[in-house]
Order: sequence, then structure tokens, then C-alpha cells
Amino acid sequence: MSAPDFERIFRQAGVTGWLHATDIDAGREVGHGADEPLPTASMFKVPLLVALCRQADAGLLDLSCRVTVTDADRAPGSTGLSAMRDDVTISLRDLAYSMISVSDNTSADQLLSRVGYAAIGAVLESFGLAVTRVVQSAGEMLASMSADTGHEWPVVEPDDIARLGALDPARANRSTPREMTTLFGLIWRDEAASAESCAWMRTLFNAQVWPHRLASGFPYDDVSVSGKTGTLPTLRCESGVVEYPDGGRYAVSVFTRSFSTALNQPRADAVIGTAARMAVDHLRR
Repeated sequence: MSAPDFERIFRQAGVTGWLHATDIDAGREVGHGADEPLPTASMFKVPLLVALCRQADAGLLDLSCRVTVTDADRAPGSTGLSAMRDDVTISLRDLAYSMISVSDNTSADQLLSRVGYAAIGAVLESFGLAVTRVVQSAGEMLASMSADTGHEWPVVEPDDIARLGALDPARANRSTPREMTTLFGLIWRDEAASAESCAWMRTLFNAQVWPHRLASGFPYDDVSVSGKTGTLPTLRCESGVVEYPDGGRYAVSVFTRSFSTALNQPRADAVIGTAARMAVDHLRR
């Protein structure tokens, strides 16, 4: 059976798209530019979470440990601790919840400062993920955008795009659609960390609040969608897992780059769900 015409559906939405989907248990797969190195935006928080869990499993970090986050510690962002102004005392475990469920940049950077880039890289190498790397914090990523353009995000002009290092996979946090589905498959098969840690990670990804991308392609009460989104100028992406009541489990990763620099692009958001649904339907047939 031929693969769906992903190129057409992406083009109709005004984006260039890349995709990979795989049956987590049977190994069947379908892709469209699945091995293209791409910037991950907030999806860098997925390998960060995995490395955090592995350090907790090894006794190197205590997730119940409480830290105080001050206003001076905050990274830019509109959700979670990033949107707050008073000091907050919170556990590492709850920082992880905020990092994934509402993509809180401050929580991510607090965890990254404790886990470290080297530990994340070592975990990714142990999984055989040659492209996926975390090389900058959320705060550093957003600061680089201001430095590259001379003005603050989210103001973006068309001429800014080529100057943004955050969109260059050679300089930014990066992965491929295939490596993102591989990482989610490891989490769902209890292979990314201990079984207990993997089960906890699954609850966090299932708690993500954004319904307008991957989840929009599966609007059914008995189909569960878990994932992590990422957003930068012209970049919209999401990776996660779709689970059916018959036990079918499918890891899906969709990256898009829009032709327009507009912040609000419902078609570009929705095509992530549409393409994911096409891919999963193809695997299920």
C-alpha cells in the first residue's frame, strides 16, 4: 500500500513538513523526510526529562528535593513559573510536570542546570541517537533570537528568519522526526529509564494542555494522545504517542516550517494533527 501524499497536505496548509510514525510494538513505519535534522524548539524538554529520570533512577537526584526559584531565575515565557513574579519553592518533580504540561521554560532551565548537557548527550548516545542534541537552555535560545534580530520575540519580520540561530539545526537544539519517535517508543516500552520512571513520564506527556496540533487529528474519547509541542517563528512541531482502545500504540513526530511569519496560523497547527492521523491510519491498515 502506497504511503499517503504528505507533501500535498503540507503544501495546502502553507507549510513545508517532515514526519515519521511507527507502530511502537510491531515496528511498522511511515515517513516523509524522516531523517532531516531540524530545530526542536521546546521539544528539547523530552530528552531533558529522560536524562532527569535516569539520574533519579541512579540515585544522583532526588525528585522530591525542593528548590526556590526567584524572579532573577526566570526565563522568558508565558506559562508556569515563567509567568510568575514572586519566589516559588517547588520540588524537582513538580518542575518536570510544569515543564511538560504547559511547556514552562523556567522549569526546564532549572532542571537543565541540575542535569547538565553532558548527561543528556550521554543518554542520547547510549540510545544510538546520533542527531538529537541539547546545546542551549530555553533562556539562551530566546536570548539568541533577540541578539540575532535586534528586537524581542515574539515580534518577527520576514527578514529576521534567515538570521535566527534558533532555527539552524547546526547551532540549536535539534533532532529528526525518526529520532523523536524512537525516543518516545523507548519511553512507552519502559526502555528509556526504569519502568516506574517511564510510567511517570507517560503521565506527564498525557497531561500536556495543548489540543490544537497532534491531538486535533484524533478527536475521540477512547483514543489517548500524549505529546510535547515546540514553537518558534515559522516552526511548529509536536512529537508524541497515539494509543487506541484495541492496544495499538503509535509514536508520531511532525515538524513544519510555515511560509508566513504570522504568529497565529490555525492551518499550520491543524495540519500536524491531519498528517499524524493519515500516518496512523496508514499503519493501522
